[in-house]
Amino acid sequence: METAVSRLLAPCLVTAFGAGWLGAPAAPAAELGTKPAELVAKLRGHIQSIDARLDGVLGVYVEDPASGTVIELRADEVFPTASSIKLAVLYELYRQADEGRIDLAEVTRAPLPRVTGGGVLELLGDRVSLTWRDLAVLTHVWSDNEAANLLVRRVGIDAVNRRLDALGLPQTRLRRQMMDLAAARRGDENVSTPRELARLAAILARGEALTSDRARDLLALATLRDPLSSFRRALPEDQRALNKRGELEGVRCDAGWVDLPGRPYTAAIMTAYLKREADGEAAIAELSAAIYSTFDRLVRSSEYGRIISDRDTGK
Repeated sequence: METAVSRLLAPCLVTAFGAGWLGAPAAPAAELGTKPAELVAKLRGHIQSIDARLDGVLGVYVEDPASGTVIELRADEVFPTASSIKLAVLYELYRQADEGRIDLAEVTRAPLPRVTGGGVLELLGDRVSLTWRDLAVLTHVWSDNEAANLLVRRVGIDAVNRRLDALGLPQTRLRRQMMDLAAARRGDENVSTPRELARLAAILARGEALTSDRARDLLALATLRDPLSSFRRALPEDQRALNKRGELEGVRCDAGWVDLPGRPYTAAIMTAYLKREADGEAAIAELSAAIYSTFDRLVRSSEYGRIISDRDTGK
């Protein structure tokens, strides 16, 4: 059954789906040469300089499969995820659909009352009907909290955490529904580490353990652009990426898999104890831009460091 959200998003999904990227594993890692290694060292220094001036705590994990390069800063420290945990809910939804336990095209109602704090459903009336896939789109692109809670109740918190254990992500936990302040005050926070959150994004990008059709559909959905993401806004307009931002008081985070042609990479940037949330967003944007710039230059350069592009007019 087609719904209003399905019709609205059809053009976007065709665009994302048509490119056919499945996040395939990169070629075997090649060791960085002296000059590329120096460029990566400067990226590490840039991360450290941002950490030094941020009035809060920063965690970063960057992985370049093409060279095996990993850049870490507090990569195994546990941070609140805020809405970035919705990546785990989305993956579980698609795994259960693949297992025949959920029909993504089944229509469901969004009952009242609904939680607030961002999204679309809190603005709509009591007769709205959506498919589970529609709710997944609202959850991922607009970070709709009520849509996420409907999905969480459908797939189950315990099921999400069992799946995370099976994926080797034991520090990533879904402990409460969105906007459940009472649970948060009890310490039931949704959490992860920069390393695990980046790996979760890569798992979605690859469609790990999903059938090919389901993996393509998940990728089409998960690469829809979130206009409020600092991580995504720092990338070129036409650069495809899968990412999920998260925002709470004192917390900003984002994690993604960036489909840089010839050099896809994963990155997670997590902050906590922020004195000013805007500083966390600025740090995420600056880091995302710096990471992209580094790998973009590496992939477009010769072994000597000359960048090859159509605008090159040198002799």
